[in-house]
Amino acid sequence: MADTSPSNGTAAQHGQDRPVTITGADGSKTTVDLRPNAGASIPDKEAIGDESEPLATWYKKSNIDPSARVQIVKLAHMRYQHPDLEEITTFLRDFGMHIAKRTETEIWYRGYGPDQYVYYAVKGEKKFLGGTFEVESEAELEKASRIPGAGKIEDLSDAPGGGKLLILRDPEGFLINLLYGQTPVEKSEYPQKVIYNFESPEDKPRVRKFNRFTPGPAAVHKLGHYGLCVLDFPKQLQWYTQNFNLAPTDFLYIPLPDEASKGASGKATKDVAAFLHIDRGADPVDHHTFFMSGNKTAHVHHCSFEVHDYDTQHLGHQWLAGKGYTSVWGIGRHILGSQLFDYWWDTTGNMIEHYADGDLVNEDTPVGWGSAGDESLAVWGPEVPSWFLH
Repeated sequence: MADTSPSNGTAAQHGQDRPVTITGADGSKTTVDLRPNAGASIPDKEAIGDESEPLATWYKKSNIDPSARVQIVKLAHMRYQHPDLEEITTFLRDFGMHIAKRTETEIWYRGYGPDQYVYYAVKGEKKFLGGTFEVESEAELEKASRIPGAGKIEDLSDAPGGGKLLILRDPEGFLINLLYGQTPVEKSEYPQKVIYNFESPEDKPRVRKFNRFTPGPAAVHKLGHYGLCVLDFPKQLQWYTQNFNLAPTDFLYIPLPDEASKGASGKATKDVAAFLHIDRGADPVDHHTFFMSGNKTAHVHHCSFEVHDYDTQHLGHQWLAGKGYTSVWGIGRHILGSQLFDYWWDTTGNMIEHYADGDLVNEDTPVGWGSAGDESLAVWGPEVPSWFLH
């Protein structure tokens, strides 16, 4: 019998391994051990595995001086242009946001988290106006203004919380926005946590407490990440990681037919996608705040907003489906980042995601490499649409 002791010990503890005979198309029979599924929260180095290297090594190899880059703190809000503000407002409210402020041509939308707003919409033809990152100081904003492709620092006195904004263009023309000086929002109340009873008699804390839920939108907490499909992946990766404290958490690669390029595994590979986190040293940050993948066309892929938990996400999915909106993919659980995901089309034709339960990393988390393909996207969930990565 095969070894039944996986590294996390979970499957073996179930004590349910049993031989099963599989009959092939040619009539041949093979006996294998059938194991029940199992999950566990394991250390990052163990989860990533051997195809990895320290972040400091990647910086050195990429000729990056971490201290010379513009220091961003977090991702604050998305900016989009929509032809019908009433229609997108109805959708975004059903998606779990609410209006912070509006004029005839602009609307700012809030979540219940720490940001004055998580989404900005302006009236006009469909257009992606970029993600907005908060920087450490006004000096960092001035530093960024010297990057080729930067505009002038603008005053945001009309926006909730005020502040100053700098708009830059990356080498492919995508906008990236930097924010500083926004007044902090008052502390918000967070939803109550659902108590779970597990199978062990010693692990059933919910006694005389019944779980009950209210149907409705999945309330948005904060903006978590967004991503781009780009034409020149190496050039774009270099621009973002050289200019800002964005660091790779994971790369996806494809095999090459010869030894022209060898990845961390020693095999001939080509990196085609990257999940990047904000490098804040030892402080824990989201697994990825920004991602890119190489593509035949350049366009925004999606933006993603955090919600409370698994039940919230399912209730939000049910609410959006009941309103007749179009689901893209979900609900499922990603492998990289571990998030519970749920992707939708908004009413203008942009992809937008709810997520919950994402991984946290820091400077000690190794940079990982994995094979690109549909099998790398989810550990469970509906079948991924064939065009999802395109």
